[in-house]
Amino acid sequence: MNGAVFLDKPSGMTSFAAANRVRRALGLKKAGHTGTLDPMATGVLVVMLGGATRFIDFIPSHDKAYEAVFRLGLTTDTLDIEGTVLTETAAHFSASRVEAALNAFRGEIEQVPPMYSALKKDGQKLCDLARKGIEVERKSRRVTVYELALTDANEEKQEFSLAVSCSAGTYIRSLVADVGAALGCGAVLTALRRTAANGVSIDRCVKLEEVNEGCVMPAESLLPYPAVTVTQAQAGRFCCGGELALNRLHGLQGEGLYRVLSPQGSFLGLGEIAPDREEMKVKRVLSE
Repeated sequence: MNGAVFLDKPSGMTSFAAANRVRRALGLKKAGHTGTLDPMATGVLVVMLGGATRFIDFIPSHDKAYEAVFRLGLTTDTLDIEGTVLTETAAHFSASRVEAALNAFRGEIEQVPPMYSALKKDGQKLCDLARKGIEVERKSRRVTVYELALTDANEEKQEFSLAVSCSAGTYIRSLVADVGAALGCGAVLTALRRTAANGVSIDRCVKLEEVNEGCVMPAESLLPYPAVTVTQAQAGRFCCGGELALNRLHGLQGEGLYRVLSPQGSFLGLGEIAPDREEMKVKRVLSE
């Protein structure tokens, strides 16, 4: 079985474990996810199945959306409520004061990735280094926060809720920590829900207990490349790794990646046309 499951990941589970649960539920040997969610977080997790895992690297980085809750007056080593407490500060901020602080974090901003992340330094994940007590320098990155709205406020508990729409690579934990630093009291993330990723919205996702074969979506639905339909003979050649002559293909739109379809409309894989070439090369073939 090849395809994708749009999962609403539960809290308390790593993305790797969630993908494995989907794999076992469907009786498959192979599954992989397209973007890590913290164990604490819930929401959109795209799980690729079988031969579709070969196309994870070709799914474009899309903008993402989140619902987040944070608490002022606290900092931890992980930037969320599950980490070791580093500082505690009395905080007495109104919703309007928090809203004013958010203004500095809309649009293009510089952000330093957290140590507790899946990013790698010299081949090692930052989170693995952090668990060993090692902290390394991280360069700030430019990310874009398209929407940052204060949606709820509990001034007594100093807990505030946000709706965030942002570019891929934005860390909500870091965003919250930076807001807390701007207010001078610190802040930690207490809840996070991803509501959109990889072009998939949360209303299209299923719970773990709901996963079945009827939930499996076509892998190519996540690959926004133009399609080219080939003949049966060309399909056989493509699936064996052979190049396809451009003058024998119809409906091409120039260089780049293409979804290659059989005469019956089945997805065979991705082909690529390089500049100044007369053939479409095989980039990836769908296989079990």
